[in-house]
Amino acid sequence: MKKNPKVEGLGIPCLKKLLRIMRLITFLIFVTTLHVSASVYSQETKLTLNLNDVSIEQVLKQIEAQSEFKFLVQDERLDVNRKVNINVRKESVQSILKQLFGERGVDYVITDKNLVILNPAVKEQTSSAKGQQESSIKGKVTDSSGSPLPGVTIVIKGTTTGTVTDTNGKYTMANVSKGSVLQFSFVGMAPQEVTVGDQKEINITMKESAVGLQEVVAVGFGSQKKVNLTGAVGTVDNKLIAQRPVQNAVQALQGVVPGLNITQNNGNMDSNPTINIRGVATIGKGSTGSPLVLIDGMEGDINSINPQDIANISVLKDAAASSIYGSRAAFGVILVTTKKGKAGKVRVNYNNSFRWNKPVLLPQMMNSYSFALYFNDANENSGGGPIFSDTRLQRIKDYQDGKITTSTIPNPNNPQYWADGYGYGNANVDWYKAVYRSSAPSQEHELSVTGGNDKVNYYLSTDYLDQTGLMRFGSDHFNRYTATSKINAKLSDKVSLAYNVRFIREEYARPARLTNSLNSDLARQGWPVLPLYDPNGYLYSSPSPALGLRDGGRDKYQNDWLYNQLNLTITPVKGWKIYANLNYRIKDNFRHWDVQKTYNHDVEGNPVPYDRGSQVHEEAYRSNYFTPNIYSDYTKQIGKNHFKVMAGFQSELFKDRGLNATRQGIIIPALPVLDLTSGADWQNNIQPPTVGGDYQQWATAGFFGRLNYNYDGKYLVEGNLRYDGTSRYRGNNRWNLFPSVSAGWNIAKENFWGSLKDHINTFKLRGSYGELGNQNTDNWYPTYETMPVGISNGTWLINDKQPNTASAPGLISSTLTWERVKTWDAGLDISAFNNRLTGSFDYFVRYTNDMVGPAPELPAILGTAVPNTNNTDLKTYGKEMDISWNDRLHNGLGYTIHLILSDSQTKITKYPNPTGRLDTYRAGEMLGEIWGYKTIGIAKTQDEMDKHLASLPNGGQNALGNNWAAGDIMYADLNNDGKIDGGSNTVNDPGDRKIIGNSTPRYNFGIDLSADWKGFDFRAFFQGVLKRDYYQNSYFFWGAWDWGEWWSTGLKQHLDYFRNDPNSPLGENLNAYYPRPLFNGKNHQAQTRYLQNAAYIRLKNIQLGYTIPKTLTQQYGIQKLRVYVSGENLWTGTKLAKMFDPETIDGGWGGNVYPLSKVISAGLSVNF
Repeated sequence: MKKNPKVEGLGIPCLKKLLRIMRLITFLIFVTTLHVSASVYSQETKLTLNLNDVSIEQVLKQIEAQSEFKFLVQDERLDVNRKVNINVRKESVQSILKQLFGERGVDYVITDKNLVILNPAVKEQTSSAKGQQESSIKGKVTDSSGSPLPGVTIVIKGTTTGTVTDTNGKYTMANVSKGSVLQFSFVGMAPQEVTVGDQKEINITMKESAVGLQEVVAVGFGSQKKVNLTGAVGTVDNKLIAQRPVQNAVQALQGVVPGLNITQNNGNMDSNPTINIRGVATIGKGSTGSPLVLIDGMEGDINSINPQDIANISVLKDAAASSIYGSRAAFGVILVTTKKGKAGKVRVNYNNSFRWNKPVLLPQMMNSYSFALYFNDANENSGGGPIFSDTRLQRIKDYQDGKITTSTIPNPNNPQYWADGYGYGNANVDWYKAVYRSSAPSQEHELSVTGGNDKVNYYLSTDYLDQTGLMRFGSDHFNRYTATSKINAKLSDKVSLAYNVRFIREEYARPARLTNSLNSDLARQGWPVLPLYDPNGYLYSSPSPALGLRDGGRDKYQNDWLYNQLNLTITPVKGWKIYANLNYRIKDNFRHWDVQKTYNHDVEGNPVPYDRGSQVHEEAYRSNYFTPNIYSDYTKQIGKNHFKVMAGFQSELFKDRGLNATRQGIIIPALPVLDLTSGADWQNNIQPPTVGGDYQQWATAGFFGRLNYNYDGKYLVEGNLRYDGTSRYRGNNRWNLFPSVSAGWNIAKENFWGSLKDHINTFKLRGSYGELGNQNTDNWYPTYETMPVGISNGTWLINDKQPNTASAPGLISSTLTWERVKTWDAGLDISAFNNRLTGSFDYFVRYTNDMVGPAPELPAILGTAVPNTNNTDLKTYGKEMDISWNDRLHNGLGYTIHLILSDSQTKITKYPNPTGRLDTYRAGEMLGEIWGYKTIGIAKTQDEMDKHLASLPNGGQNALGNNWAAGDIMYADLNNDGKIDGGSNTVNDPGDRKIIGNSTPRYNFGIDLSADWKGFDFRAFFQGVLKRDYYQNSYFFWGAWDWGEWWSTGLKQHLDYFRNDPNSPLGENLNAYYPRPLFNGKNHQAQTRYLQNAAYIRLKNIQLGYTIPKTLTQQYGIQKLRVYVSGENLWTGTKLAKMFDPETIDGGWGGNVYPLSKVISAGLSVNF
């Protein structure tokens, strides 16, 4: 039983004017809205008691022990020390309370938490002794939309007399004196006061409080109210992440924060999305422009964390916001704050989802007959003969039409074996459909527990993800296990301690042949005439991708992370805090892959070795990361002036050590381990094992400080200073100073804002400038000479053995130093219409100077590589917008519309390219420029082509190729020199080329639509890019390509090619999209006709959920039960060529990569 904390003892008088009724009304808010669920439990729960000569307090404790009821005594006038006898069997709590208190009178309320609030019965008040005139007041309370507000607390100021509104928002109060002040309060609404006059009815319209602006968001080494931010900071609520059934948290962040650009380049289950903040950050050699990711203040992998553990995310976008983190944060910071324990009874949460994945896009191959005709046309157009003979064409056609059933024939020269599939196969296989499944299941389960008291609280969670990939032969499988424990202890009023530990394991297994080039190999080598199975039903291997995937070995890895964090906070005096954080992370990586022999089968079904080579490779790496942070802050308020100062020290130490070994000749295929290998290669020659290893480390140290000033929330100023050092540079270049400053002015707090305050609650202008240095290079020792050492690789023999070797090191630059990043930002934050409308707008300019560029050319006599230098600069600039509208209608429907839009462009301002060559960077270039020819069209007749060539008397189009004919491209002579060529390939002489497009994604957007009504919730989230050009010069786009039939493919889209032969089995096609196919590149020049529009909109998530009423769940101890169905990537709108997924076109191989997945999922969330 819980006693009122302001009442020292139930039997001792304390305060005659205790705020009894006011407290009662606070809990009646819950009673009004959730009364039904509470009453169901209270009525259906039956109790048995047999107690004699015990106090009422002991009886109540016994009821608590037998049930979920908890008692709260609101008034000391209730004598719970009185002795009673109670003997009941299967009685309700209401019946027992009546027996305990009898005619003495007691008021009680049972809340939705099964909390029983006890008070003496309230009797009607009589006239005041002061003789004041009293009357009855009634009225109605609504929100700003006119909807009634049930459960609003109304209290006479200075008394405990009060009431609450009913379900229609109406109330009545008797005996209210003239001149009294009524206080109206409601969760989420701004409190109001009204002085009572002669009126009999008082109607109130309550306004929403500025909850969003009062929200506390994480910033560097601390937190601030959102309304007081002066830097560019984006925030993400945990609901946006937790309710998305995605593999990792990054996928749920795409399109949520303006300026946070996330790209999923392929669908491999171990592939992490790429992230940048505000566009291209650097092009320096070895530099990385990724943001710093901190999880609870410690660097970590956001892709591996359990999404359900995340409480909120802050994205620090400008230098003013991120400069406190120094050289690791040159291009922004992502701060992830995870959930922590909450005081109170134990609460258990369980979430699951069951998912079905299918490819978003698989290329569609031509049927085998069309493919053979297409390749014949391409080879004949290129001056060769047909690749497929008439006899074979007929066999292919007969198999496709079902006239024959065998997909190949025996080898004419060796009938014991099946013939080569390329030369004799007549199957009809779409290799993408053959290799990939149409769907694959996955599931995820998450369990968390939290609880504690005012001294110690805890949060425990575990998560399991089991995901099956799309491979049909030789399955691919991904598992993730996470376990988190967070304990917070208040050791005294001045000292608190927190310890966090998190363990993560990822396991991934796939066929050894499932490499990044698989889809490329399917396109080039997976001719549809190749049989999937031979006539006896065995997988074909000439060279069947399926056989290699199934039997060619496995590639497995296991990654383990162990995070440890110890945080000590000391508060010596009010306003002054000292923090000491010790963070330690261990990461272990183990990988094993084996390549196995595969076996074909002869005509009689006997196994025949096909791939004779086999080998085993194993590697293990361990990294240790240690970072202590010690800092202190002091807060002081003088009138309306708020000051906060912070200073501290941070350091990092990272060490990495690894071993790897490879040996050939697996002896027992079922035991592919290094010990069981012979060393024999595919020719049975014994080869020594290959053994390697490395050890490397880096360290940083930094001193930092920050000063905040806030005058009444109106004038805001912040300054940061960071002095950083890094082990990657040396001498005088090791340390650098990075300052930043930002300011804000909330005009809406000025007196002259006047009546605008009723409509526009916040109108804050802000601006910032900051500098940072980038030391994030892929070479940890860029300023040190290293001597490459080789093991047994000498080109001569000593005692019949190859000796070890050491090579001369390249030259290094002793002046190599930091990239310097300078950022300007101007922004506006607004909220209007009682915070229904909120928005932020930013314009930024970021300069990245002193990037590492190519070394100056020196004579070859130097004999070694020339050192790189800091000689490159660029400028990135852009705009961002974040607008949200949320409201609740009269019928209870709540809805939110959230729109984000961001844009950035990058210009190279300095680069060592004095001639302005177009095949490398140059000063003045807008990053992403596409140079190409202007296309006049496809010549439909030879006469049309001849006339075009005649208009080019100084060389025609011969610089691009010969034998121009009907079906070829006609290019425009832009420089009017009588010929088509690329000039000297410089910006001043590009020939007939011009800038025809830009591949930079522009106007990244997200549209989030959500609603809730009577337990139902709905969300539709769209993400995309409004402007992007794309040009793909590869076989994947062109089909027949420059390097011959072994670097060509045949997709359905390629059938729309020029054909002027009316007798072609494929039909005449004079108005084709593609020119005539050729195995050379004269028609494949970058050009306007084939420039792609890569803009797109994708339905990233659509979800429908339903929360079952508590009246149905609480009787089973369930506080909340939500079920849902969800879909990911279900629809895409784009004008891009059909073989491309607009999200993966940067994934290599012309976007021909492991496909992204559409995901249908169903699940539930249970809170106990």
